[in-house]
Amino acid sequence: MEIFAHRGASGSRPENTLAAFREAAGLPIDGVELDVHLSGDGVPVVIHDETVDRTTDGSGYVKAMTVDELKQLSAGCRFSDEYYDERIPTLREVLELFRGKPHRLNIELKSDVFPYPGMRQKVIALVREFGIADQVILSSFDHVTLEAVKREAPEIETGMLFVEILADARATAARISADALHPALPYAVREPGRQAAAEGAVLRVYTVNEPEYAVMAREVGAQAIFTDYPDRMLKLFK
Repeated sequence: MEIFAHRGASGSRPENTLAAFREAAGLPIDGVELDVHLSGDGVPVVIHDETVDRTTDGSGYVKAMTVDELKQLSAGCRFSDEYYDERIPTLREVLELFRGKPHRLNIELKSDVFPYPGMRQKVIALVREFGIADQVILSSFDHVTLEAVKREAPEIETGMLFVEILADARATAARISADALHPALPYAVREPGRQAAAEGAVLRVYTVNEPEYAVMAREVGAQAIFTDYPDRMLKLFK
């Protein structure tokens, strides 16, 4: 069972910060998941939500702020005062952190609410600049964007994110040329997910934090889990 640190080691560090990614980078796990939006001045930045309200001491939309304005916010204060100095990282900063490391990087393109013109192309360009196409998975709930990724960068693996229990997930993935299914746990453990895994589909399941659910995901044939607690899952599986 492969282990991906969800938003970095987000159970013990503020999510999607360099602190969370450093913690994950020090673990002998398989990969790390992170989320990308586009700043108002066109820089790919690593944060989960469309707004900064939940995870920082600021307020407003990511797309309405320049990267310099975003960098003024604390991305760790909501987690703990200890991490007040953590900032919203750019994608480039995260790629630099993992340069030369064996971890796979699952980059979620967060274009399912706002379209972020140009974001897909900028992320692909960074992946190619760093020469890590074979280490990267681009995933999204925006299946139109995933289809475009595969057309423009066929060398990069894609993962189709979805939350529903889809009867035809494999057919949908085939239509958009997605390489893997990235479902929520309920799909994976129900008949459509079990059947997909049995037929050879790659399933990477999110977000699995309880040992019993992790074991369940392995038993149904999932290849990987995304977890906030990679250290716990490492002890469980490795």
